[in-house]
Amino acid sequence: MAAGADKTEKATPKRRDEAHKKGQVAKSQDLNGAIVLVAGLLSLSLLAPHVVGVMEHSLRDGLASISDPQRLVTGSGLGALFSATLRSVALGVAPIAGVCLAAGVVANLGQVGIKPATHALKPDPKRLSPLAGAKNIFGTRIFFEAGKSVAKVAVVGAIVALALIPRLTELSSTVGMGPAAIASMLTGMVFSIAQRAALAYLLIGAVDYGYQRFRHEKSLRMSKEELKEEFKQHGLPAEVKSALRRRQLQAARARMMAAVPHADVVVVNPTHFAVALKYDGTRPAPEVVAKGQDLVALQIRKLAEESNVPVVEDKPLARSLHKSVEIGQLVPEDLYQAVAQVLAYVYRVARRRTA
Repeated sequence: MAAGADKTEKATPKRRDEAHKKGQVAKSQDLNGAIVLVAGLLSLSLLAPHVVGVMEHSLRDGLASISDPQRLVTGSGLGALFSATLRSVALGVAPIAGVCLAAGVVANLGQVGIKPATHALKPDPKRLSPLAGAKNIFGTRIFFEAGKSVAKVAVVGAIVALALIPRLTELSSTVGMGPAAIASMLTGMVFSIAQRAALAYLLIGAVDYGYQRFRHEKSLRMSKEELKEEFKQHGLPAEVKSALRRRQLQAARARMMAAVPHADVVVVNPTHFAVALKYDGTRPAPEVVAKGQDLVALQIRKLAEESNVPVVEDKPLARSLHKSVEIGQLVPEDLYQAVAQVLAYVYRVARRRTA
């Protein structure tokens, strides 16, 4: 069974909020690009007279400036000409660029919301994993992305063909027309094709956004167990949560103390730390079944003495085990020799008692 086969429940608001904080949102870059393209065409159609007027004025000033070569070759003359040209270009393009920028910001905010996801800015080594990158590139998503790319090329090609073929006769009639008339006709034709392509791209972006939302919702699905656990914790007062944590801690400590009588040895330091070890030969190394500090260590030692479990004083080993090994874990390799010496000593003493 697949790992996510049991995730059949819709995500809760808490799960969605956590995903949003991590930057996991449904977002379509194609929809952003389509909205910016449509906004750019609309602004261009409205501001075209302004742009043409600014460029015409700049061209007239430039021609007037170069009419006097002696003044043009001086540093101030060239500098003034370049400055005026750049200023005219900026004044002509700035309104359209501003509209496109605003459209891009609105498109992004409309998809992901206005709440910033600062967690997504933190470096994540998993993003540099070649395996994760290969999954993103060669996963099931590649088929949708390939189909989307083919659809974009096919739609744009079809729009260009449908727009140009019926007007081929009109293009042949441009012979003998003046430059202004030809420019006006070609501008209208190109603008009409661009508008149709932008609307088609907008439709593709909307489909892509729907697919991204579907994938996002699927990734957020929860199992019934996760849903039950979240409902247990959701909306509980801080006092109740604290009481639950105390009960869980008490239950875990009770289970730990119940394992002490079955241990093979308890290593102490002598009163600050106590670690109970058990080795039955079925696992590659001894297991830490209980550990504690100060009062808990005294309880472990007292219980071990009452249960006739050997208590061995080894300060460095007790401190190292308490610091580096959790309950239920095996002793690490760097402590094998020290633990083996303790167990060997315990076994020798046990044999002498039974002899």
